[in-house]
Amino acid sequence: MSLQTSGRRIALVLEYDGSGFAGSQLQKNAASIQGELENALAELTGERLRAALAGRTDAGVHARCQVAAFTTTSTLATDVFVRGLNARLPQQIAVRRALEAPDNFDPRRHARSRTYRYTIYNAPVRSPIWAARAWHVAEPLDTEAMRDAAGALVGEHDFAAFSRRESAHTVRCVKRAELTRRGPLVTLEVEANAFLRQQMRRTAGAVAQVGTGRLTPAGFREIFGHAEPASAGPVAPAHGLCLVRVTYAGLDLEGPDALS
Repeated sequence: MSLQTSGRRIALVLEYDGSGFAGSQLQKNAASIQGELENALAELTGERLRAALAGRTDAGVHARCQVAAFTTTSTLATDVFVRGLNARLPQQIAVRRALEAPDNFDPRRHARSRTYRYTIYNAPVRSPIWAARAWHVAEPLDTEAMRDAAGALVGEHDFAAFSRRESAHTVRCVKRAELTRRGPLVTLEVEANAFLRQQMRRTAGAVAQVGTGRLTPAGFREIFGHAEPASAGPVAPAHGLCLVRVTYAGLDLEGPDALS
């Protein structure tokens, strides 16, 4: 098979269970979402295609709306891409939609915002049903204090302390940060123009510290003044995190089957 570089640009909306994968990006010696997708594309089209992703998710992180794009010379209809890829992908990965995209469409650079949701199962006894989808925190959580802390995320801030590595560009703009509780489920949903590595998991860990009383909302706000990488935390477990939405100008990826 030859590597194709011209043709139609196709965008995909992927949903996946990140358990058992080494992350979204291609890895040499481990299973990844990108690797499984590219293998399925090769089987379906006969071409060796390189898929670009909207964002990088770590090992164990899930997605309801990861966006991928590739260029192909195949004439298959978009609905055939959906059916054909789903027949070849492992059960943990599904293509929800496929659509024609502009030739220059880059799912990472052209994204206007990304939304992540972190879920905590807050009850004295763990839940086997939620074990792979939520971080079990047995201590009671003060959700009002957590909501107060989460409100401080909104706006443009330097999130260096929430990243695990040094970077020259650590300022991000958070458009929305909402903390809700339904029974034992506490969810933190954050929409931003972009995220640093581990930013969301360290944010969830710090907000949980506020909930347990180990950190005050004022102390949470002070974290933004720390430029030392990885000084915020702890890092919440990966399995509680899910990429739920990516938005673009002029490209509707949600569709009628969009999940909330």
